[in-house]
Amino acid sequence: MNISFTEKQERYIASQLESGDFQNASEVVRDALRLHELFRNRVLEELRHEINKGWDGPASKRMVKDIIRSKAAGK
Repeated sequence: MNISFTEKQERYIASQLESGDFQNASEVVRDALRLHELFRNRVLEELRHEINKGWDGPASKRMVKDIIRSKAAGK
């Protein structure tokens, strides 16, 4: 597998190695991927929960166009 990083990402990886928390760049990347997976799963779980609340909640008497208009007006 070949992975390219931006200069900013390379600097971050280097700083993590200098901190002594990681022994090599692979450890930094694996840790980042693990955290990404946890974060992504949490976000998806929260979105599913909110969607279910909407489906299970009371029906709105507002029309879609009224909701869109209120969002466009910043209300």
